Amino acid sequence: MRRHAHTSSSDNQNSATVSGRSDRETLSRLWPYLWQYKWRVMLALGFMVGAKLANVGVPLLLKDLVDRLAPHPTAAQAMLVVPTGLLVAYGLLRLSTSLFAELRELVFAKATEGAARSISLSVFSHLHALSLRFHLERQTGGMTRDIERGTRAVHSLISYSLYSIVPTLIEVTLVLTLLATKFDMAFAWITLAALVLYVTFTVSVTQWRTQYRKVMNELDSKAHSRAIDSLLNYETVKYFNNESFEARRYDEALEKLRKAGLKSQQTLSLLNTGQQTIIAVGLIIMLWRATQGVVVGRMTVGDLVMVNAFMIQLYIPLNFLGVIYREIKQSLTDLDKMFTLMEREREVADAPDASPLLLKGPPAVRFDHVQFAYEPDRPILHDISFEIPAGQTVAVVGPSGSGKSTLARLLYRFYDVQGGCINVHGHDIRSLTQDSLRRHIGIVPQDTVLFNDTVAYNIAYGRPEASRQEVDAAAQAARIHDFIVSTPKGYETVVGERGLKLSGGEKQRVAIARTLLKNPPILVFDEATSALDSANERAIQAELAAVAQGKTVLVIAHRLSTVVHAHEILVMEAGRIIERGTHARLLAQNGRYADMWRMQQSGQHED
Repeated sequence: MRRHAHTSSSDNQNSATVSGRSDRETLSRLWPYLWQYKWRVMLALGFMVGAKLANVGVPLLLKDLVDRLAPHPTAAQAMLVVPTGLLVAYGLLRLSTSLFAELRELVFAKATEGAARSISLSVFSHLHALSLRFHLERQTGGMTRDIERGTRAVHSLISYSLYSIVPTLIEVTLVLTLLATKFDMAFAWITLAALVLYVTFTVSVTQWRTQYRKVMNELDSKAHSRAIDSLLNYETVKYFNNESFEARRYDEALEKLRKAGLKSQQTLSLLNTGQQTIIAVGLIIMLWRATQGVVVGRMTVGDLVMVNAFMIQLYIPLNFLGVIYREIKQSLTDLDKMFTLMEREREVADAPDASPLLLKGPPAVRFDHVQFAYEPDRPILHDISFEIPAGQTVAVVGPSGSGKSTLARLLYRFYDVQGGCINVHGHDIRSLTQDSLRRHIGIVPQDTVLFNDTVAYNIAYGRPEASRQEVDAAAQAARIHDFIVSTPKGYETVVGERGLKLSGGEKQRVAIARTLLKNPPILVFDEATSALDSANERAIQAELAAVAQGKTVLVIAHRLSTVVHAHEILVMEAGRIIERGTHARLLAQNGRYADMWRMQQSGQHED
């Protein structure tokens, strides 16, 4: 089909920006996907609490162990038995910490992977449900990058929150309680003050740094989109010797990304330095007070060791708080971008009371006073009315840009008409489900795009449940079977991305075979033989004519010789039907069709 430039600045801006959703709202969108595994969530939380209780118990045992080893034993047996028991208990607690942590990850892995799978599937399904306009305007590289980041963000959010933030909060609470109850409140206040200062500094600087991370991600997506677009248009690049030009454009994007990365790293170094300073000062004050307590006899050496162990256990995870907080914020941003994609409204949606299209034979198709414009200020179709009687063929001819291919898009309901209606079997297609409508229509497009898979896969795509014999029969009808079996791998030949390993004619014959295999009651041939040579075109035309018997067919053509047997021929120009009739009648009228016929017969072709 011919491409139309359906650009919309507002839509592009909407797709490029992140919604104003808060982090809390983003998490609330994620929660239902996790709550499907609520028992695993609860069990994982239980293991997490167990791991932290064991972790806090380690310094307590270490204190007892040190105090028991003080140089005033009461008996040799006590020296041997008590420390040995404490050492065993110390080792078991250490093991319990790791064991509970591994059990938590093992139990929650299914929830994490399941949630990521569900979200990815929802996004994938939603993108396929969006209108053709969205897909013509999208930037594939940037969009796939957003989806990739969003899926990864699910794992990151769960990992950092459940495995880092929540356990650290539990441990901080337990440590503060122990310090306040076993010693004086000053220890708890010093620890709390250091933690508050640390967290405040970390959050403030990380919030400030977020702008640089956002710029990095935008530049990364832009560079990725540029690279993907260039590679997809590999042949065009080669045709015009623009390899160095594409390399320069990509390098410009990479240079901007490099500068943004350097700025991000500089601010990260500032964050890390400030964090280490706060940790060092807090640790010094705590140990100084504990040392004073040992000197005056209020505390034992074991108490000093315990305080030091508590501080180390707290500050090790806190040391990564900046990274964790930054990653959580980034993950929330990435997840929000993916949820924003999921919230893109369908331009064409089924009505709440839409009914399935049920056909027992070829239906009549009618365009009734159809008005349509891709953009309000650029109308394409003006009051188009015609009917394709059940089981008959109507052809539409005319110069490029006259709106012929738009008719096929509207029949498929890729867009909704702005005026009039399209009826299939007496039903306005807006009252039908899109799935049932499209199941009854088959198309051979002018521009055939194939999957990067085997020839057999691409033909069978017309009806995935078809047998290999049916696939072979469709290929034979499309006159491509002999070519396929002549290749080394036959039907297992991979056609390359978008079918680039095949010639234009070979791709078009695969498309014809695919549609023949689908065998729907309504057929659309949009320049179905435009890429074929004359001999193959005549052979394929005979096959298509045979297939069209007993079906309702819309033929969109540029070569008039391919439509001379149509029951009715419509001549379109500038979005209007200017002539209609059979081939003989149109020639007799000596109008626009007759002019086109004479030009083509004399070997001149209009653009």
